[in-house]
Amino acid sequence: MKTHRAIVGLDVHKTAIVAAVLPAERERVTETVRIENHPQAVERLVNRVARAGAVEFVYEAGPCGYEVQRQLAGMGYRCAVIAPGLTPVRPGDRVKTDRRDAEKLARLYRAGELTEVRVPAPAEEAARDLVRGREAAVTDRLRARHRLAKFLLRQGRVYRETKAWGVKHRAWLKTQRFEWAPLQQAFDAYVRTLEEAEARLQTLDQQVEDLAQHASYRIPVQYLRCLKGIDTLSALTLTVETQEFRRFERAPAFMSFTGLVCSEHSSGETVRRGSITKVGNAHLRRVLVEAAWCYRHGPLISRQLRERRQGCPATVVQIARKAQDRVRRKFWRLLHRNKPPQVAVVAAARELAGFVWAMAQQFPVAPAI
Repeated sequence: MKTHRAIVGLDVHKTAIVAAVLPAERERVTETVRIENHPQAVERLVNRVARAGAVEFVYEAGPCGYEVQRQLAGMGYRCAVIAPGLTPVRPGDRVKTDRRDAEKLARLYRAGELTEVRVPAPAEEAARDLVRGREAAVTDRLRARHRLAKFLLRQGRVYRETKAWGVKHRAWLKTQRFEWAPLQQAFDAYVRTLEEAEARLQTLDQQVEDLAQHASYRIPVQYLRCLKGIDTLSALTLTVETQEFRRFERAPAFMSFTGLVCSEHSSGETVRRGSITKVGNAHLRRVLVEAAWCYRHGPLISRQLRERRQGCPATVVQIARKAQDRVRRKFWRLLHRNKPPQVAVVAAARELAGFVWAMAQQFPVAPAI
């Protein structure tokens, strides 16, 4: 397909960027250069390539973030960021280099075969990173607990009275003493690491609560908390990870974004459907699956859920009630068909994602942060 605009595919890494220039009215890349991943080097490349005429840039989303895209957009050039999981791959292509990746991006982008991701605003990315930082703190606390528990197990110290990590368990930990000084020092180090992880998590919990009261997130969080299984943290995670729900025209599009839709390999008269694609936002998928487990219980409305729904519009509450009934029936219908609970809850999470999308359509259009 011929166009009047040159395409530059970028393979972005921490220290270097490989750029492949596909000129207008040409079918093959004519130039491939390697530059330092530095704003001044990127600016020199852009100014040189732009002398030949209009130009667009494209690269895959990755660990380097969106700084290159923001720099190019600030210079007045269009730069598309591509979802790497949706980039077409030839079955027989087993040669992968930075140059070939950059050239492939340029060709596929011109052909319209790539899927762009929404680039968040800096304030949106900051809110998302805070919530993800809190998730990382939970993981750190879990690892600290495991290391301490396994250390005690190796020394024959097993707590059997009540559940672990409660008040009585904590008191029991403080009474532990070891004959050998190195063992006592190791034990103290494990305890100190756990206490630091818990203190960090407590601070992040408060910061996340404060963020949920921000003008941009207060109403979305309030509405989503009407759904069973979704409280402040889950509602805020859904909001900051999606940001703009209205970019999904229909509920199935949002379900696909979460990676909860079934994979399929059908041909002719044969229809084969497999496990979920997992091509999408893993944070959304985790939150929805965790919330879906709550729908295996009866249809009763708890006091906490009733309080969360107070002050919300009748339309929002009606969506939440419909979700409570429909998702629960979905879960138990699959169980009665002898499906494993893990399969049933994933299907229920996919159903819940549709109601999250429906509720998000009731959000007022909030101004930017």
